[in-house]
Amino acid sequence: MSQPNIKQIIQQQYMQCAKDPVFFMRNYCYIQHPKRGKIKFNLFPFQETSLTELRDNRYNVILKSRQLGISTLSAGFALWSMLFKEDFNVLVIATTQEVAKNLVTKVRVMHDNLPSWLKGAVEADNKLSLKFKNGSQIKAVSSATTGARSEALSLLIVDEAAFIRNIEEIWIASQATLSTGGGAIVLSTPNGVGNWFHQTWADAEADINGFHTIKLHWTVHPERDQSWRDDQTKLLGERGAAQECDCDFVSSGHTVVDGPLLLEYETKCEEPIEKRGFDHGYWIWEYPDYARDYIVVADVARGDGGDFSAFHVFDVQDVRQVAEYKGKIPPNDFGNMLVTVASEWNNALLAIENANIGWAAIQPALDRGYQNLHYTYRDDGYTDADVQLKKGYDMKDKSQMVPGVSTTSRTRPLMISALEMYMREKTPIIKSKRLIQELLVFVWLNGKAQAQQGYNDDLVMSFAISLWLRDTALKLRQQGIDLNKRALSQFQKTNPVIYTGKNGTRDSGWNWNPGDGEQNLTWLL
Repeated sequence: MSQPNIKQIIQQQYMQCAKDPVFFMRNYCYIQHPKRGKIKFNLFPFQETSLTELRDNRYNVILKSRQLGISTLSAGFALWSMLFKEDFNVLVIATTQEVAKNLVTKVRVMHDNLPSWLKGAVEADNKLSLKFKNGSQIKAVSSATTGARSEALSLLIVDEAAFIRNIEEIWIASQATLSTGGGAIVLSTPNGVGNWFHQTWADAEADINGFHTIKLHWTVHPERDQSWRDDQTKLLGERGAAQECDCDFVSSGHTVVDGPLLLEYETKCEEPIEKRGFDHGYWIWEYPDYARDYIVVADVARGDGGDFSAFHVFDVQDVRQVAEYKGKIPPNDFGNMLVTVASEWNNALLAIENANIGWAAIQPALDRGYQNLHYTYRDDGYTDADVQLKKGYDMKDKSQMVPGVSTTSRTRPLMISALEMYMREKTPIIKSKRLIQELLVFVWLNGKAQAQQGYNDDLVMSFAISLWLRDTALKLRQQGIDLNKRALSQFQKTNPVIYTGKNGTRDSGWNWNPGDGEQNLTWLL
């Protein structure tokens, strides 16, 4: 039997490469190693398995540890698809254009080092794109562009998806271009819970969204052991190492309130016993107890935009959530609703955030003469109970006050601080899963506590204001009650005397003992 000639061998190899991306990459792809330079891409077993899964599934979401070569693996898969399929259009999106460009560079390096019989005929080649004459191409864009809308895609690669702020918009925009049969590879290390990447992963695990999951914990790498993991903790800290190595959503984020604590709270949430309102947005867990004191705190939205109007009702004594509202309602109607709710809850202290549109909700409370409306002092600009008590402010004099709660650059950090402290000490009793879900995406971003892009923090802010007011306005209120009690006590007679006009043994109140015997002081009359 004659030996196959070189053409037959190349043909066999070519057919094997076209059939199997693992064979193609293991035998013919080279990569740039940061220490060893150009080397053959000798796939680890977990990389081979992942590559096969990418080939066999249209939508893939990859939760990964750092430095596992998954971006390089995705680049190799993109090159394999471009070479062996016509008009295969790949778009790479990352946090920045530079990061996206790096993946295209990996494709170019692999292609440049292929044998001539495997190379594609290049039609265009620049830093951000590579196009073959068979119509296949790859292009890199940053997350700030609208590139996902521009053309029909065969494959969308989203690198570090958990760190892309407008990923929801990008994904929605890409669906029109992927609808013709394209696929997606969404890969990232975790970045907390509640964001789009976490939700996509959770829905994929629940078999809801059609994504295939690939989880790559640091232990999948055969050259890593516990000493390597311990070194990562020393280098990155506990939270950084959890994010970069452990595929741990909960410990990885930069939530204002620690993720594990929020998940603990979530297990204790309860379904409301009643849902009221035209939108069923007013949730009630308890009915008013007329022996208790309550506070109603509201954050006001326009009623027609992306934000929601929200309020909480809390039992003052044990910081227990008893009711909550979240919905879209015109500010004036919201104000009337707040007066009704506060009246129902034992004429609760009603605090309405007064920035911008908030005044439209405060006006109905003023018009209806609600007596227990919270006011803020103009001069101080914020509620500081100790300062106000020292200055001797008259709690009943509203001439130097403005109705509502003023959320300013000075008061907001105090509110966030109260939120952190109360939650860290596990003081509040929270019933609402809606509130916990908002807290899960309430993160530190550029030094400011705020909701991740695409999410709301209306319940969170009204919750934070509630906790802050409990330590400030209610302290002032209690001081006023104590002052009234002391004033009333001055009118009480502790030792009543009945005057009969006769001398008796009963003390008339005019006897005094200076130390040398009792003396009668009636002569002073």
